[in-house]
Amino acid sequence: MSSKQIPPLPAWAAAVHAVSRAFGVFSAGLIVLAIIVVCHMVFVRAVLGESSIWQTEFVTFSLVAATFLGAPYILLSRGHVSVDVVPLMLATSARRRLHFVGSVIALLFCGAFLYGAIPWWWDAWTTGQTTPSIWKARMWIPMLSVPLGLGLLCLQYLTEIWLVLSHRSLPFGMSAEDKL
Repeated sequence: MSSKQIPPLPAWAAAVHAVSRAFGVFSAGLIVLAIIVVCHMVFVRAVLGESSIWQTEFVTFSLVAATFLGAPYILLSRGHVSVDVVPLMLATSARRRLHFVGSVIALLFCGAFLYGAIPWWWDAWTTGQTTPSIWKARMWIPMLSVPLGLGLLCLQYLTEIWLVLSHRSLPFGMSAEDKL
């Protein structure tokens, strides 16, 4: 990128980034909470000799929620696993095109997944589904993490695409000097 001054992010892009960061922190908290609950479950079962009732479901729901709600932050921070060999072999303009094509494909996949997840969550909400265990957790609560996380992931993809196309961000976070 040139040495020109990059204008500040528009309010909508800054808001998407802020919400993605907040969801990332929340997801990290869910993982820590799941670890604590697993420790509690081990203590209850091994030391007290009692059965666990809610712990397994809670941990499962927490980790699934952390995955979906944390995905926008992973995209924002470029924390996902990627292979940089092809982008490193390309010029910056070709990197932009590759980034655009890859991001649009990912956006379409997430959008299709979101399209299927909303009625799935809505059905759990309207029918009052609960888990079959003694705990009887309301299913709409953990299921909400799927459309919520996917919706924000779609917004984060749109933001990333716009930032790269408007030359406010580098494709794949690589400058023109990054070569193989």
